[in-house]
Amino acid sequence: MEIEQLCHGRAVDADADDDDVSPVEQVRLTVPTTDDPSLPVWTFRMWTIGVVSCALLSFFNQFFAYRTEPIVISQITVQVAAMPVGHFMARVLPDRKFTVFGRKWSMNPGPFNIKEHVLICVFANAGAAFGNGGAYAIGIVTIIKAFYKRNISFFTSLLLIITTQVLGYGWAGLMRKYVIEPAHMWWPQSLVQVSLLRALHEKEKRRMTRGKFFLIALICSFTWYTVPGYLFTTITAVSWVCWAFPESITMQQIGSGMNGLGIGAFTLDWSVVVSFLSSPLVSPFFAIANVWVGFVLLIYIVLPLAYWKYNLYNADTFPLFSTDLFTGAGQMYNISAIVNDRFQIDKAAYDQQGKIHLSLFFAISYGLGFATIAATLSHVALFYGKEMYQRFRESYKGKADVHTRMMRRYDDIPSWWFYILLAVTMAIALVLCTVFKDEVQLPWWGLLFACAMAFIFTLPISVITATTNTTPGLNIITEYCLGLIMPGKPIANVCFKVYGYMSMNQSVSFLNDFKLGHYMKVPPRSMFLVQLIGTVVASTMNTVVAWWLLTTVPHICEKENLPEGSPWTCPGDHVFFDASVIWGLVGPRRIFGPLGYYNALNWFFLGGLIGPVFVWLLARALPAHARWISLINLPVLLGATGNMPPASTLNFTAWCFVGMVFNFIVFRYWKGWWQRYNYVLSAAMDAGVAIMGVVIYFALGMGGHNLNWWGTNGEHCDLATCPTARGIQVEGCPVL
Repeated sequence: MEIEQLCHGRAVDADADDDDVSPVEQVRLTVPTTDDPSLPVWTFRMWTIGVVSCALLSFFNQFFAYRTEPIVISQITVQVAAMPVGHFMARVLPDRKFTVFGRKWSMNPGPFNIKEHVLICVFANAGAAFGNGGAYAIGIVTIIKAFYKRNISFFTSLLLIITTQVLGYGWAGLMRKYVIEPAHMWWPQSLVQVSLLRALHEKEKRRMTRGKFFLIALICSFTWYTVPGYLFTTITAVSWVCWAFPESITMQQIGSGMNGLGIGAFTLDWSVVVSFLSSPLVSPFFAIANVWVGFVLLIYIVLPLAYWKYNLYNADTFPLFSTDLFTGAGQMYNISAIVNDRFQIDKAAYDQQGKIHLSLFFAISYGLGFATIAATLSHVALFYGKEMYQRFRESYKGKADVHTRMMRRYDDIPSWWFYILLAVTMAIALVLCTVFKDEVQLPWWGLLFACAMAFIFTLPISVITATTNTTPGLNIITEYCLGLIMPGKPIANVCFKVYGYMSMNQSVSFLNDFKLGHYMKVPPRSMFLVQLIGTVVASTMNTVVAWWLLTTVPHICEKENLPEGSPWTCPGDHVFFDASVIWGLVGPRRIFGPLGYYNALNWFFLGGLIGPVFVWLLARALPAHARWISLINLPVLLGATGNMPPASTLNFTAWCFVGMVFNFIVFRYWKGWWQRYNYVLSAAMDAGVAIMGVVIYFALGMGGHNLNWWGTNGEHCDLATCPTARGIQVEGCPVL
């Protein structure tokens, strides 16, 4: 029982049934159960700081997204910076009162308060694109202009990006009653912001206040990042096995933390710990344990056996760890040669080059993606379906926790607001898919199909995120479906993926913000308006910045044509482009169907669907002391490596280690420290790295003041990307 309490975050004592506390221990330790309804929220300060921060974050994150080492400036930076700015405006703005439409209003209604700060954070979340570095649909514009060398108008691009970002808002409105009000839907990510907000606003009488702790940790993080971020970048990935075996391809594949198994590799860079997986201090330990098990099974058991022992799919002809597309001889596939003038596949040119081959790791990753999305449906249906059905039958009148009861003093958002927004957004998207069909390739029925998929998956994926801080993606299943229906149309495929996957993902992000407002007792209607305006502002700024870079930077995203050392290599867009080729241009039938090599991977769908059934049956068949079985979350376990690549093995090993230290050891033995400082430390580390990353880039990087010595030349595992088959000639690799 103690293990279940520690891992899952639920209390097992009598207090869990008390009406005045939350049944989730992390929530009880972090979220206050007090409220001051008199605090003003729609203030001049909030709108000014919020809109400006949203625009700035959108600009910088989209700007950095095209760089070889993307820097995502999180909303934590704004959350910290807004505090002194808000207090400054409270001191200098005039407090004269005006009457507008019969209501009294002032530019300065009093001291800067915590609810204003929450809404500024919501603006910042929109600007940070929820950690993605930019609007996901920007990838469509990038691959059309930079990779396929075709044209798309600015107006079409703007409509595409705004509609894909806003569409998820409608799904979020429909799901709020199921994943916001229930107490056990606790959304771990929101607790970081709650903890930091309290640290910044609440006055404490102890010697080491949370605000002081945050400042000290921020300064340490900010200062230290000069070492891995500029002076000695090799410590970002210390892969000593490669140094010990400088001429062995196999040993470098084993030891490389960035392009191999990462045996013995470690990092001294916080940005490596949080990249792709967010902060490990946020995720509950049972989710970290599921991720670790899934990672170990794939990376240290399945992959070595399949690559070195069984040579599955001629694995040694290709690198161990790569997202590139290859010919059967191990050479890079010439994608541009198989695209005809109608922006479709040239079958004769395709037959000449032969079938597309993937690295073994890339192929297995797709199979696990199939299993993850199937497991998400069955897991949520079995473990949460009964409760959701009961809530539907009770018309949302079930027993509410303390936070839900406190929120009922505020006017709720009418459902028809979301219905109207959903209808208008879909109408604009339909215009895009009919009037501008030549540019986006997606027919009107494809849009409706994508929306239907997003609607079906939003609830189960929201439940997974709300309880584990892990979000399974719809990108693979959306690509697969339209690739079967409309092969040979790459842009139609990625548009379908963005409308299906991104609208769902945006919905989850909106719901996370709603939970933050729920915990901090912010009026729901204020949250609605700020989220909507912030999304439109951020989408517009993302489009403007992307268009500016794509039209002014020569050879952007073309690694082979860029000057040496140029940062504009677009790593994320290369993965996006490869996906458009696999699923859209070539089509899944020629890769995962009867015309390709990887059709056996389709069995992963069935395995993922039935896997949670066995876990569910075991959890009910075994005695009470074996309840830990129910903590096996197959969507998280199977999807553990869903971010690989571009995430590396080192990202996972570092993330799991740090998560175990803080959310198992510290949480168990020093719970008082964990309660006060855990989430504050997470916010400070993120903010320090983000701020110093910006300083280094603008103070040194833009002027070309880069260091060039052994300690800044990567991890020194150049052979890790080479194949191990004999006779394969690849540039930069020895012929075995």
